[in-house]
Amino acid sequence: MNNKFLLISYNFHPELTGIGKYNGEMIRWLAEAGYDCTVITAYPYYPYWKVQEPYFSKRLGYSTEVEQFQSGGNMTIHRCPMYVPAKPSGLKRILLDFTFLFSAFFKLVQLSTVRRFNTVFVVAPSFHFGLLGIICKKLQAAKFIYHIQDMQIEAARDLGLIKSKAVIDILFSVEKYIFSQADIISSISSGMLRRIEQKAKRPILLLPNWTDTTLFHPIEHKAHLRSEFGFQEHESIVLYSGAIGEKQGLEYIIQAAQDFRQQPEVKFVICGSGPYKDTLQAMAKGMSLQNIVFLPLQPFNKFNQFLNVADVHLVIQKANASDLVMPSKVTTILAVGGLAVITANAGSSLHTLVKEHDMAILVPAEDQQALNAGIRQALSIRNSSIASNARTYAEQNLAIDKVMESFVSTIQEN
Repeated sequence: MNNKFLLISYNFHPELTGIGKYNGEMIRWLAEAGYDCTVITAYPYYPYWKVQEPYFSKRLGYSTEVEQFQSGGNMTIHRCPMYVPAKPSGLKRILLDFTFLFSAFFKLVQLSTVRRFNTVFVVAPSFHFGLLGIICKKLQAAKFIYHIQDMQIEAARDLGLIKSKAVIDILFSVEKYIFSQADIISSISSGMLRRIEQKAKRPILLLPNWTDTTLFHPIEHKAHLRSEFGFQEHESIVLYSGAIGEKQGLEYIIQAAQDFRQQPEVKFVICGSGPYKDTLQAMAKGMSLQNIVFLPLQPFNKFNQFLNVADVHLVIQKANASDLVMPSKVTTILAVGGLAVITANAGSSLHTLVKEHDMAILVPAEDQQALNAGIRQALSIRNSSIASNARTYAEQNLAIDKVMESFVSTIQEN
């Protein structure tokens, strides 16, 4: 059986949010299905932007972890050293990407002398990690799957992180070469598929971000949960949970809290970690806001309960990121039957999907008044059909077993 699977990505378990979460769940699913899985990754750092314990002391060298499964499958994780900036900037992110590219390259060459892989699955970002997939394909005749979670070059251009047209053109040329060498290109949303197909001039496989609908589910009687997390029973909780970076536009949550300052029973909660957290805390302090609470990322074994505490969930992104990223937090919110207010402009894949299934309140991105109005609307219709629509969609379309079974079938056919 052609079941020797290699994943290359600098995000992996035990990172609880974003790409690391999905990579970890995918490899565990494959190993439990009997696959011989190998991972080349970095030490867990996201969303804290600091290598976490118990890995901190190992971060300057290579290390290996092995886990066996009753199915006969296994998971071998090779962690590579990588520069992790405490306060990421454009230049520092480039250094992060390239230090992993080089350390992962040496690990890949070493493994290629002792192991044979049938499939190499490379996750972008960073987009140029696809070069490692090409090397593996050439050395081992492995099937190369290039999976795009984030359209990094467009995001860097549109968000003004790279202003040189010549540099952008070079990056697109490298990406074009990666496209030409990949056996399968996949991505996570219909909008991203359309944009990638325009560049790659070939069909793109839909591999959506999934959720564990058994682990994450609605809790019927949840009044008692509020006190567990430090909230009063009469309070209304408006929650943002996830990575805290500059590109999301999370300052709009601070402004919304200011608009609700005369309603102290409405608590705005920002939960997570990231380089922009200090800035948001300084903004809230400067406005003397008493109705906003900052919490660290919650333990995984309590995360379902924590999400169920919220009356309203916020999914915030800037207008120019509408089809460049699909917020990973959306799938989990849908699974718990959360009532979400999502900033997404008409025409984006997220807007189209949510509107079609009536599973959240949509407001235009970067429109403060619209966001405030959307939150007020959500607080007034807490028991609406929107929440049940969200859960139904998750069960029917986002369950990990359905997504992964379809994916495995596709790669075995191609």
